[in-house]
Amino acid sequence: MNVTIGNAPDNWGVWFPSDPKQIPWQRYLDETVEAGYQWTELGPYGYLPTDMPKLQAELQKRGLKVSGTFAMAPMEDPEAWPELERQVLGAGEALSFLGAKHLLLIDGTYTSEKTGEPVGPVSLDENAWRRLIDTAHRVADIARFRFGLHVVFHPHAETHVEYEAQIEQFLKETDPERISLCLDTGHHAYRGGDPVEFMRRHHRRIRYLHLKSIDSSVRSTVISQKIPFAKAVAMDMFCELSKGVVDFRAFAEVLRQADYEGFAVVEQDMYPAPFDKPLPIGKRNRAFLHELGIG
Repeated sequence: MNVTIGNAPDNWGVWFPSDPKQIPWQRYLDETVEAGYQWTELGPYGYLPTDMPKLQAELQKRGLKVSGTFAMAPMEDPEAWPELERQVLGAGEALSFLGAKHLLLIDGTYTSEKTGEPVGPVSLDENAWRRLIDTAHRVADIARFRFGLHVVFHPHAETHVEYEAQIEQFLKETDPERISLCLDTGHHAYRGGDPVEFMRRHHRRIRYLHLKSIDSSVRSTVISQKIPFAKAVAMDMFCELSKGVVDFRAFAEVLRQADYEGFAVVEQDMYPAPFDKPLPIGKRNRAFLHELGIG
């Protein structure tokens, strides 16, 4: 097992390129180091500086390196392609400049990330699903041939690839040579899946991890009251790694058995978050992983 632990702006309450409820990017980078991380994702494009020499200098003076970043838009919607392509090209140029190798691809949510209101269909017909698969391959080819990146697809709550059956179908219908998987343990558990067993079954396809857990009592309330994802996050649906439903001791054993080699980025969604909230949690999460022998 050779796990490289990283941090993500999401773990510090950052969801958008710019928002007054989000911690300033300089403080995010400083606190990432203080919490014990040497790797970071870039977060939403525009949160960290988009002037690459400037960003590179800011990272280097803190001893930080970049593991990857994401592009996110409704993959099944042809009208969303220009926006997704803009994100992919911007992320590709940034990652290539910084020497990172992973582009996370995420379908757009069918509820608003700000309000939780519906913004798209909950389920897709056969034609829309096929467009989603085709778009994933299209992004993978751009990322690979233009920037030398590997695409890892990230199933995400309130998108069209969120439940285990949908993820299994996605894996079956996509080319493993072109697209790997980012297993997000928190999103997987949020939608009733078992991330430990899923990792055991699919570790050969999983190249990247997002580590988070969920509060079972909050999840019960969210499910019973049909609370949308954005509001669930604000209710602290996602909790510290040591306090949630995901069995990380068992997960660590699966990583050892599979001889997993790759990134594991701690990503406890908490938007919006008071600025003094993330750092102590980030330190405890990092210490917990060290205790388990992960990274």
